[in-house]
Amino acid sequence: MSKLSGKIAVITGGSSGIGLAAAKAFAAQGAKVVIVGRRRDAVDIALAELGPEATGIIGDVGDLSTHDRLVAEVSARFGAIDIYMANAGINRIEPSLAVSVESYDAQFATNTRGVFFGVTKMLPLMREGGSIILTGSIASAKVLDDHAVYAGTKAAIGAFARSWALELKGRGIRVNVLSPGPVDTPILEKLGISPEDRPAFEKGVASAIPLGRLGRPNELARAALFLASDESSFVTGIDLRVDGGIAIT
Repeated sequence: MSKLSGKIAVITGGSSGIGLAAAKAFAAQGAKVVIVGRRRDAVDIALAELGPEATGIIGDVGDLSTHDRLVAEVSARFGAIDIYMANAGINRIEPSLAVSVESYDAQFATNTRGVFFGVTKMLPLMREGGSIILTGSIASAKVLDDHAVYAGTKAAIGAFARSWALELKGRGIRVNVLSPGPVDTPILEKLGISPEDRPAFEKGVASAIPLGRLGRPNELARAALFLASDESSFVTGIDLRVDGGIAIT
């Protein structure tokens, strides 16, 4: 039997990278998937890959109206959900003295406020025994150069997860964080790494990872599937690091 048969899953940042890989994994295991993304073209491409059972919503999670529209759409189509994966996030690598108020606010709006209100607005629709997955980062535990603001945003959602795991225990809703290490996704290009510089970048990063390479989106997707399914039925309040061991170096 499929691990997520009959389940409804909502994934923010689901049009690329880890979010899209998770959407594919959930759909392959029987879930009906709703993805949220900022760009219509990216969402349309993702939906073509996911198939006719998938639904796409265009919006920025930092804008609270996006969550209101999402709740209305999901409520009208499905009535309830079983899985919510708050995966959308942005990262601006810059030393603290170069961080502008705009950059600080943008990262906290997407990575922290968007997660908090995304979860709280969706909770009335979540069935008992549901699963909430927050995409964190090893940056919340390991100091990385020029990641102070980003690390702060991800540390905050770890605190959210621990609080919610206790708040929601009466409904049997599990809340966990999935923290990737360096992963081979399109975000590398958004961080300014050119195709020409990519081999040297990957070699340098891989040298700091005990398993000797970047992670793959499908590896994070399998971990997300574990947290979403009944295979993790006795797991709540954890930070699952899928990072090749880099957090311990």
